[in-house]
Amino acid sequence: MPNFTENFAEQIHAQTVIVIHPGSRNLRIGRASDLNPHTMLHAVARRRLPAGPMHQDHLLPPEVPRTKEAAQEMEEARLQVSHTLQSCLQSDGSRRYATPPQQIAAFNRRSQPETVANSGGEFIKAEGDVVVGDECLYLNPAEDFNIHFPMQRGDLNIHSGPGGSLTAVLANLETIWSWAIQYRLEVPIKDLKHYRAVLVIPDIYNRQYLKELTNMLLTKIGFGACFLVQDHVAATFGAGLGYACVVDVGDQKTSVSCVEDGISHRTTRLRMDYGGGDITQTFHWLLQKCAFPYRQCNPSNRLDGWLLHQLKENFCHVDLDNCGPQEKSFFVRQPSVPVEKFTLQVADECIIAPLSLFQPELFGVTGHKRMHVQKRSTGDPEDPHDESYLRETSRRGAKETLETSGSGAGGEAAGGGGDGIQNSSVMDGGGDEDIVVDNMEGGGSGGGGVGGSRDAEGPLEPDPGTLLGLDQAIIQSIDRSSDDLKRKMYSCILVVGGGMKFKGIGMWLKSRLSLQIPYVYRGEQLDVITQPKDMDQQITAWKGAAIMSCLEPAHELWIRPAEWVRFGVKLLRERAPFMW
Repeated sequence: MPNFTENFAEQIHAQTVIVIHPGSRNLRIGRASDLNPHTMLHAVARRRLPAGPMHQDHLLPPEVPRTKEAAQEMEEARLQVSHTLQSCLQSDGSRRYATPPQQIAAFNRRSQPETVANSGGEFIKAEGDVVVGDECLYLNPAEDFNIHFPMQRGDLNIHSGPGGSLTAVLANLETIWSWAIQYRLEVPIKDLKHYRAVLVIPDIYNRQYLKELTNMLLTKIGFGACFLVQDHVAATFGAGLGYACVVDVGDQKTSVSCVEDGISHRTTRLRMDYGGGDITQTFHWLLQKCAFPYRQCNPSNRLDGWLLHQLKENFCHVDLDNCGPQEKSFFVRQPSVPVEKFTLQVADECIIAPLSLFQPELFGVTGHKRMHVQKRSTGDPEDPHDESYLRETSRRGAKETLETSGSGAGGEAAGGGGDGIQNSSVMDGGGDEDIVVDNMEGGGSGGGGVGGSRDAEGPLEPDPGTLLGLDQAIIQSIDRSSDDLKRKMYSCILVVGGGMKFKGIGMWLKSRLSLQIPYVYRGEQLDVITQPKDMDQQITAWKGAAIMSCLEPAHELWIRPAEWVRFGVKLLRERAPFMW
């Protein structure tokens, strides 16, 4: 009987926890008790004021004008990938062959569309001044609506145009999330004081943004409690793994970090400004090179962008047995115009586009890409015991220990515990946390990596011009971890996110990594997990956050509105299940 009561109470608890995982393109939201989250376009359309400025965020990362040098670099990268594919063998041992784009283009130029219906439907008629989610795709461009995607490249979409201020972006997030809670989860906003929220945040985060998001959940939307969890940590919970090098390929960003026992090691975190949307634009560029028959296709048009996204998902793969030209067909449905069926031929373009993750020069179609690491805190006036304070006290404490106990004991005290820190020590805010902060900054990192410079106290800062492919980013991330962690990380690579869902790409990643792993670690079995527990890799992090919210240690993580108003950001430092 007690077991039944406990399980019943746990189930009730899960039904009152709402897990929110916001992304650059999609929002995933649902109760912790749900099998799968609701997925919707993470966008809002607002009616412009009379004579107000126009703003349209694009569904796909926008193309940029290309210089002659950039176009040449992309073409050289395409030929390099093509030659690599020609040197590969099929499963029967025969060598692959490439079909020249000119041959495919000759077929595609002769291909004429076939009209199959009189109309592709109608644009939606907006009843109010705000439209949320998937319906933003079907708004008439002639109507006076501004379209906003409040997240871009895995972070808040702050820009100088209309709706680009931090206040406006937070207001857009509040509108979208509140709408989803009301109309997808069917929970009245006035009842949210009886619900709790778990917000999945990026692994590389901005502390100011997290403070504003927590404030929005507790004081604006009105949840009864909330806590934040990093997406990579949540992914390991969702996959049921104690440790992994997590590779999260989203729509507009790719991030990598090493996670062990619920802690994402700060020095290992890398984020690159490319993802599935950039692969879609690269695929369109490759299709144009072989005379894409839908010549009016405009990626900045939302419906055309959505069509290209679907073509990428349906056509692209990394199946080396799939060789030579393949005939494909697709339909173009636009409101108020006839539906047309197009037939085209494609060959290795369908493989080269996904492999641009390993040859990121091909992403030149969407402009120069940057790489990011976790920035050190510059201090917060609301929190006198912030990271800067802890860093200074840790130095004093380490120095005093050295003076009193001798160099051997002091070195052990100052250097230990950085990798094995548990959630409880973070939540309690006591013990050796001050020592850990200094160690997490840079002392535990194993190596330099590709291009960049280390300042005396911080982690390696990458050269912003360094462009890392996915395999290089994984190697560098693991190289930044401590020596005892590297062996674990090389044995378990967990791939999550919706930007890398291509047949066979896990085997390609495994073969690329196996050639680059340091010799001393090659005895370990390299395991690349692309479908943990046969689950859709897009929802792994959401699922993990739902599982975390129901575990007993989560009781210590919840932040409630009254204490948030009283103590503010200090609660995040003391209770967040990550190093603030």
